[in-house]
Amino acid sequence: MLKKVGVALVVAGGLAAGLFGMLAAPVAAQAQDVTLKLHQFLPLQATIPSGFLQPWIEKVQAESGGRIKIEHYPSMQLGGAPPQLIQQATDGAVDMIWTVLGYTPGRFPRAEAFELPFVPADAVGTSVAFQEYAEKYMADDFPGLKIIAVHTHGPGLIHSTKPINKLEDIKGVKLRGPTRVTAQTLETLGATAISMPVPSVPEALSKGIIDGAVIPWEVTLPREMSELAESHTGFSGKHGLYTATFVFTMNQTRYDNLPDDLKKVIDDNSGVMAAAWAGRVMEEGDAAGLKAARDAGNTIITLDEAETQRWIDASAPVIDAWIDAMDDRDIDGQALVDAAQSLIAKNTE
Repeated sequence: MLKKVGVALVVAGGLAAGLFGMLAAPVAAQAQDVTLKLHQFLPLQATIPSGFLQPWIEKVQAESGGRIKIEHYPSMQLGGAPPQLIQQATDGAVDMIWTVLGYTPGRFPRAEAFELPFVPADAVGTSVAFQEYAEKYMADDFPGLKIIAVHTHGPGLIHSTKPINKLEDIKGVKLRGPTRVTAQTLETLGATAISMPVPSVPEALSKGIIDGAVIPWEVTLPREMSELAESHTGFSGKHGLYTATFVFTMNQTRYDNLPDDLKKVIDDNSGVMAAAWAGRVMEEGDAAGLKAARDAGNTIITLDEAETQRWIDASAPVIDAWIDAMDDRDIDGQALVDAAQSLIAKNTE
């Protein structure tokens, strides 16, 4: 009898152990699964969210075998304002963010070398140059953050309610600028600069708070700028009036806590590859925005080389002042400008 009972106990114990193992196995597997929250300020249909962020999410999820899930929250759905996104990621309130570095003025001074007037060129080459620059010169500028990629948009130009055919035409014109450096450029050229995030531009323009904005072509499409501002002024040559710098980043602790194989998935989709991807998407958006303005019959102005040079000369003091300001912070401003220009030249030949 004892023998039978012993056998029964062993069998029961084996069944229990097997059942426990069956139940525990999924739990162990699930413990390696990760859900990340990505927060950013543009609607899903905008150029970068639709052409870069969402495909990037899908690529990472697929390459992780479904073990990484990324929830995408556009248009500041998790609360706050665009200038707070960097801090949200740093604090771990969200796991990942995409934003404009210039929305937090003064926090990333080295990035501003790419925002200076007539320094940036096409979106792909400038984005790759900015990624290489960031890896070399900005390694200590993002405490608490794991950088996935930095990038820029294409050559910035002026979109206004009245034509701007020469430097004198910009005097007193109220223009939205995205960053501190761009605002200084506009003021130096004679405009009245008004800083605001891009989602605020259409309403400000429709209410007459601003007379126009400096933005790349790609922003004009989702923001209906071709309807609100019927004149567009660009420049000769490959360099634009300005660019904005962007970062796609992740909370460092959240990254550090990933299993090594999932870290590798993130790493394999970071760096120059991701920067170039974002740049290509920006260039595709520029082409679509330009086409929309042409289809609308808008006035599209390209200043000739002589007039463009007048703007370059008039904005040169912005670069000089920026170098002096960096020197005051014990940062070699001239070396950073030289590095930015050299890397852009190398990547946009």
